[in-house]
Parts: sequence; C-alpha cells; structure tokens
Amino acid sequence: MSRGRSLRLLGLGMGVLVLIGCLLISVILGAADIDLGIVWRSLTAFDGSTSHLIITTVRLPRVLITVAVGAALAVAGALMQGLTRNALAEPGILGISAGAALAVVVATFLFGMLPIQIYTWVAFAGGAIAAAVTYTLGSVGRSGMTPLKLILAGAVLTYLLSALTTGILILNQRTLDEIRFWLAGSVAGRDLNVLLQVLPYIVIGLIVAFSLGKQITALTLGEEVAQGLGLKTGWVKAIASLVVILLAGSAVALAGPIGFIGLVIPHMVRFWVGADYRWILPYAAVWGAILLSIADLAARLIIKPQELPVGIMMALVGAPFFIYLARSKVKQ
Repeated sequence: MSRGRSLRLLGLGMGVLVLIGCLLISVILGAADIDLGIVWRSLTAFDGSTSHLIITTVRLPRVLITVAVGAALAVAGALMQGLTRNALAEPGILGISAGAALAVVVATFLFGMLPIQIYTWVAFAGGAIAAAVTYTLGSVGRSGMTPLKLILAGAVLTYLLSALTTGILILNQRTLDEIRFWLAGSVAGRDLNVLLQVLPYIVIGLIVAFSLGKQITALTLGEEVAQGLGLKTGWVKAIASLVVILLAGSAVALAGPIGFIGLVIPHMVRFWVGADYRWILPYAAVWGAILLSIADLAARLIIKPQELPVGIMMALVGAPFFIYLARSKVKQ
C-alpha cells in the first residue's frame, strides 16, 4: 500500500473518531446535562427513568439524524461541484433544497400532515424539477452553461421558490404551524422510525456516490478528456444527478432545507486529499456529519435552555465562506 493511500486512510479513520467524539458530546450536553455513565446505562440497562427516556427517545435519534443529513448534504455538494466543475455548486444554492421544501409545503397545504415516506418522494420530485429548471436556465445563451450563469439561475430560482413557500404559509396558518420550525432547517423532534424510513435512500445514495469517485474525477478534467479515457459521460452525469437528488431530497425530508454544508465541506476536504473524488466523497461524508453535529450542538447551547434551528447556525458559518468563494473562484 502506498504511503499516500495509508495517510489518507489514517486521516479517514481519525475523522471517524472525531465524529464519534462529537456524537458522545451531543448526547451528553443539552438543556439538561447527563453523565456519560447514565448514557451507557440507558443503552445497556434501560429503566424507564426520565434521563434514560431523554437519551433514547430524543438525543440518540437526533444525533443519528444529524449524521445522516450532514453526510448526505456534503456528498451531494461534492458531486455537484464535480459534475458542473463549479466551486459554488451546492444543493441549497442551486435551488434543489428550495424545490424540495416547496414540494413538501404544497403537499402539506393540500393534504395535511403525511407519512415521512410520502414526504421523501415529494421532496425527490421537487428537487428534481428545481435541478432541471436551474440547469436549463443556466444553459441559455450562446456560451452555454457557465459557473456564473448556473449560480445566478440557482439564486433566482431559490428566491422564487422561497417566495412561493412563504406565500403559501401566510395564506394557511395550519400549514405554518405544522412545519415552520422544519422550514428553518432542524433535526429536532424526529424519532428513530422517521430516520429508519429515509435511511435506505441515503445509504443507497452514498454507496452509488462512492462507486462513482473515479468517474467524477475524470469528468473534472473536462468532458473531452473523460470521453478520451473511455468514459460514457452522459450515463455518469445522469446517475450522479439522480444520486444528488436522492441525497438532497432525503435530507430535506428529514431536516428541512439546511444550506452550505455541501458548499463548505468539499473545499475543506480537498485541502487534505487533493482532487481525487475517490477520497473526496468518503471524507465529505464524515466531515459533513461532524460539521452538522457541531452546528446542532451550538444551536442547542447558545441560548440554552431554548434552541435555534440548526439551519440558522449553518447559515452563519456558510454565508461568509460563500462570499469568499464568490470573490475568489468565479471568474466569469
């Protein structure tokens, strides 16, 4: 095994250890701090006490959902950046999250609260339509698709979809009451059953994404180069796009539209592992989960005993990073 591969595997293992540490801290700390020994006993000798119930029904599902959502959004963002060769590509910025969120709000407005499986498929459909519209708008004109046109198309579509979402919520107080905290991006109030119903889609999406690492790396070299290497670029783009919609739609169904994870994390991990997507994607999954776990912990502690939606915490981190990238990366 080469030295570079060994170091990358070591780094990935260290990331997993950091993630485990973050999850333990997230289970222990909150509105009521709980001793680590009580956490262990709640998992091995559950006695129905208040502390044990808090851990098993509130905090443990919350941290597991945080891991799933963070990993899904980070890998979706990395795939989008590789597919479009656009440093600013990310499900939230390109309208996919807003499309998924609008679809969920419309479904709630028309039919009331629905099972999570229905919301998941509704989110997939909304994200897919938004992605197609963004790509179409970003490709209009003689020059075809450019990074700047794609970002502008995504921004305009995001504003439009968000305005429509807000309009529906203003018109219907019931819908607003049911999902307003979710719309700000939140992992609170979900149980393990909700996660288990969406988890298969996330797992399938991550497995397929990891298997595309070599092909995405070739695509980043340019379409002609990739085709010269024997890559069927049309199929790769189609499959990768479906994976992005699968991951982003699942994340929105679980936690609402949480932005910037898919923007920040791929740039962070490239600093460590370079441009090889065979490593970028698994690193992104681990560090996306870490970042969202830290953001969720901060959201719970910053105004303790109340809490902020984690989507707000991510915006505070991601917005300055987006401004920096917009100034330094986009040249057209």
